[in-house]
Amino acid sequence: MKVAYFPGCSLHSTGIEFDISVREVCKALEIDLEEIEGWVCCGATSAHATNHLLSLAMPAYSLALAERMDVQDVVAPCAACFNRLKHAVVLSQQNEETYNKIKELLPIPWENKLRVRNLLDIFSNMLEEISSKVTKPLSDIKLACYYGCLLLRPPHICQFDNPENPQTMDELMKACGAQVVDWAFKTECCGANLTIPRPDLVVELTYRILKSAKTAGADAIVTACPFCHLNLDARQADIHKTKGELFNIPILYFTQILGIALGVPPKKLGLTRHLVDPFLLPALRRR
Repeated sequence: MKVAYFPGCSLHSTGIEFDISVREVCKALEIDLEEIEGWVCCGATSAHATNHLLSLAMPAYSLALAERMDVQDVVAPCAACFNRLKHAVVLSQQNEETYNKIKELLPIPWENKLRVRNLLDIFSNMLEEISSKVTKPLSDIKLACYYGCLLLRPPHICQFDNPENPQTMDELMKACGAQVVDWAFKTECCGANLTIPRPDLVVELTYRILKSAKTAGADAIVTACPFCHLNLDARQADIHKTKGELFNIPILYFTQILGIALGVPPKKLGLTRHLVDPFLLPALRRR
């Protein structure tokens, strides 16, 4: 299976461990990732907040580049990138005037003919194959699956899983042999880029998420978003200072958990790059 790979800015910088684990897992599952040559930033919040047409044209350009490749699908592991690429595709499909305005801005043709998918979507259609390839089942670990906002909302754009009670990550973690806890905060906002202008709000939001996961009995939180990972991982020290509660809950990408279950050495999954040490988990130290 060959797909065009859109890593986005985070996976080449602050979320590089996500990129590392994505590539290792796809190699293990014989998914051929071909990075889009010349891709540009999806625009994320910045473009969306300043110029609506620009926020569609930027991801459309990368999609146009992908159309030069021999693929049908574009994979964007980052929840924010996935969200912005899907906006360009869906809004252009729904409104011909919007589509024509975008094409006028692009230096190359864009036919809007490729599917944009998140890795969870692809893996959810491979659960039987994944289960058969698990060599180190994680039966001794309890995970809270955290989806956040941008992977699922708005539902008419993302068109992915149930926005109120998503299950794709849960089912994937179960296929790895892990125990998945039932908790109430799996789609709550972590504060995203408010972490810069309003860190106090992000501390409060991440505190509630971590508290809910801990109360549910989770050993770790699993996510699919670099911003969610950053906030939940980095803000635990601030929570300890302001609220006096020390969680020490490791925050992992779902691809890291999947990689461990597939027998990929932990050092090849970027696990040493986290602030809260994943090897606090006995389940990982034994592998």
